[in-house]
Amino acid sequence: MTVTIFITSLIGAMALGMPIAFALIFCGLCLMAHLDMMDAQIVAQNLINGADSFPLMAIPFFMLAGTTMNAGGLSKRIIKVAVTLVGHIPGGLGYVVIVASCILASLSGSAAADAAAMSALLFPMMIKFGYDPKKSVGLIASGSIIGPMVPPSPNLILFGVTAGLSITKLFLAAIVPGLMIAVGLTAAWWWVARGQSVQTTKRATKKEILIAIREGLWALVMPAIIVFGLKFGIFTPTEAGAVCAIYALLVSIYVYKELKWSQVYSVLAQAGQTAAIVMFLVAAAMIGAWMITIAEIPQEVIEMLRPFMGNKIMLMVAIMVVVVIVGTALDMTPTILILTPVLVPVVIAAGIDPIYFGVLFVINNAIGLVTPPVGTTLNVVCGVTGRSMDDAIVGVIPFMIAQLIVLALLVIFPDLVLVPMRFLAGM
Repeated sequence: MTVTIFITSLIGAMALGMPIAFALIFCGLCLMAHLDMMDAQIVAQNLINGADSFPLMAIPFFMLAGTTMNAGGLSKRIIKVAVTLVGHIPGGLGYVVIVASCILASLSGSAAADAAAMSALLFPMMIKFGYDPKKSVGLIASGSIIGPMVPPSPNLILFGVTAGLSITKLFLAAIVPGLMIAVGLTAAWWWVARGQSVQTTKRATKKEILIAIREGLWALVMPAIIVFGLKFGIFTPTEAGAVCAIYALLVSIYVYKELKWSQVYSVLAQAGQTAAIVMFLVAAAMIGAWMITIAEIPQEVIEMLRPFMGNKIMLMVAIMVVVVIVGTALDMTPTILILTPVLVPVVIAAGIDPIYFGVLFVINNAIGLVTPPVGTTLNVVCGVTGRSMDDAIVGVIPFMIAQLIVLALLVIFPDLVLVPMRFLAGM
């Protein structure tokens, strides 16, 4: 009965057009009414406690770093490096998208920001050289979702805070799976690009390559700073966010000189608005999360999944299928905030490593960013490129299949996540 009230109140509120954050609050209130414990102080206290978290401070810092990168020319130079390295090979601009996606992902962690940057800079070039518009849009949308999968992903931070897990371990555990997704996209692009008759960019000379790398070096070292600092305990993930934000700001103003001090306010305001939305969502979700625990919904879900509890792979398959379905209707952030407090106790009870589960859960949710009808990243790419949603959906299908195959491999072989994490964490 409690699970039914939880689901129907949440879905009903969203069906009526209520914003996600208020739908989460409404869901919590319905559970409170059902348990006969309605108290405004509980609502206020959980709202405050939900946002009062030191690890969550990493989110606005990394969002500021991503916004500054786009405004300050770091993203543009990263894409230029990728073009000089692989743009000349057959289908090269597609590989440029994938390489640029990996580098941008390790800097901003934002799928929307990466999608916007690549759509504006690379899509016109791909059309000019004769690439299929549908496949190009699909690849750009698929490549951009690597951002939420790897550090400094705000979504990994959200999961870690909501589940009470080490964000550093989540960051380190996500690196190899994120690279596997990139390899899967590379294989898919090779397959779909075989029949395309396109021009290639002029092969860059060694001098041009060195110039591009030299110009982009300040941007390229930022991922190394993050991984090195986390690996050796120099700073926490929250401090890493602050370091990246300040680094991006200083490089944009004093090295690349594409950002002026007079423009900093608008960059701060843009990042602040985005971060405020996420933080309010987190605060609102804490009401529902607290009530989920009090109402013992995880225990009810464990009983429902009892037939799968004896087989870890089957349980993970069942959960991943549910998350894929949910991802077609809900955006990534609310899905993480709603399902994490329900599913984490289930996987722990089944003896599954919660860090491993968290990485797969976030990857699955990231794939949801390119699944219609919501497809947040699809909408961003369509908006920037001017292509229709129908074109984007057709173009994204082969790449989404490749990502789901990689996800299936990670479900079947957990050591693909756990062994690299233990090595990187020095365990």
